[in-house]
Formats: sequence, structure tokens, C-alpha cells
Amino acid sequence: MKPDWRLVVFWAIAMAISLAAHVHVAMTEAARRGADASLGHALALELSSHLTIAAILPALYWLHRRWPLTEGRNLAVYLLAVVPFSLAHSLGMSALRWLWFIAILGQPHTLPLSLDQLLYELAKDLVVFTAINAGIFALPHLLGRIKPPAPLPAAQRPARFAVRQRGREVMVETADIDWIEAAGNYAVLHVKGETFEIRSSLARLETELDPERFVRVHKSHIVNITRVTEVTPWVSGDWRIRLHDGAEVNLSRRYRDRFEALAPVRS
Repeated sequence: MKPDWRLVVFWAIAMAISLAAHVHVAMTEAARRGADASLGHALALELSSHLTIAAILPALYWLHRRWPLTEGRNLAVYLLAVVPFSLAHSLGMSALRWLWFIAILGQPHTLPLSLDQLLYELAKDLVVFTAINAGIFALPHLLGRIKPPAPLPAAQRPARFAVRQRGREVMVETADIDWIEAAGNYAVLHVKGETFEIRSSLARLETELDPERFVRVHKSHIVNITRVTEVTPWVSGDWRIRLHDGAEVNLSRRYRDRFEALAPVRS
């Protein structure tokens, strides 16, 4: 399975922000105690912690695949998993600190791995463990909303829509739709010079219409590619689409690849 690089970017940014915040706090606390408050010292301490957590992260993803949180009975697994997580975190960051301070810099550095220290780290890691697992659980759902909707199989696509016009139901053939625009909780169908409102989002209509004929060109517009008569450069890298009924809509840079997959624009 190919990795989702959005997840990699998210965790890299989250780790960088967390590292910066922890380094600042560590330097402030060290200055108050009269200890070494240098940036290098604080960075070495906190970087060892964050690198260890980053190394453990794939194991947490495996945990979610093996015992998904969508099944309530698996919650007990996560309550138990916090202990090995904290042990791995404590041992890993202690080893990295030893390597840096003693083996590389030749500076004295204690390895506080007493029971009291491990319990202290466990208390802190409980919060970290909860936050990371909440992120692992929620991110796919949040990112899934950004993905282009998958079209329905051809056999399931509606051949017509029932729309209300002046108190009566009118049947509109999908092939006759020129373009569609968003209007709040509704979508406006432009059909042969007439307009019809239908209670639907553009995202939903994308899944119901033929992707070889209808293409999203803007967050607020879908066009029937067979009704496009002209495409011209506009402003800020966008293009302007003219339809056979005279209407003009924007072709946003975000959706240009989808449009050109059906109708390549030759500059």
C-alpha cells in the first residue's frame, strides 16, 4: 500500500511545532533553576524525545490496523499499550542522550532510569499517547473529506433528476444539463437556458454524474464538457470557460488537471 504523504507531512509539522515549544519551556525552566539553559542543551534533550516518538509512530499505526478503535472492546488494548509505549520512549530517548552527551561530546550525563523517573515519564506519556492515537484515528476521516469523491458505477448513475418548478415536479435529463452551480444547500442546474434547483451538494452530484462528461472546474461549478465552446487565460493562473449558452465560469488552477484530462488546453 502506497503511503499517504499528507500524513507524513502532518506528523513532521506536528513534531516540529512540539519540539520548538518543548525547547522553549525547557530553556525557561532551566534558567529558573540556575541550570544550563543553552539552546544546544535543551535541543539535544527534546530532540531525543521527539525522535524516539517518531520511531515508535509506525508501531502505533500497526496497533490501529490490528486492533481498530472503531471496535469498542479494543479500548482495553490501548490502555495496556501505554506502558510499553512509555518504556520504549524512556529507554530510546535515554540511549540517544547518552550517545550524544557521553559518547560524542564527552560530557557527563546521568541516565535517570529509576522507578520514580519511569513513573514520572509514564504520567507524561499518558497524555502524549492519547494525543497521538487521537490523531491517528481522526486524520484519515478528516483527509478523506478532501479526496475527490469516487463516481458511482455507470449502472447506478441516474439518467434524470426530478426537480421542483412552480409547484410541480419536472424531469431533467442529465445529458441535457449544461452546467451546475452551488447555491448553499442547493445546486442550480442550468438546462437549455432554464434553471432548476435541486437539494444536493456539488460533491454528491459529482458522484452521480458521468465523469467522462461532467467535470468540476471550480469549488462552485461543474460543467458538461460537451457544452464548452471556449477556454481562455484569465487572472492569477485561472482560466475562463465559455459555454454554448453564453455563460462564463472560472476554471480554477486546483481543478485544471481534471478538466484537461477530458479536454487538454493547448496554449
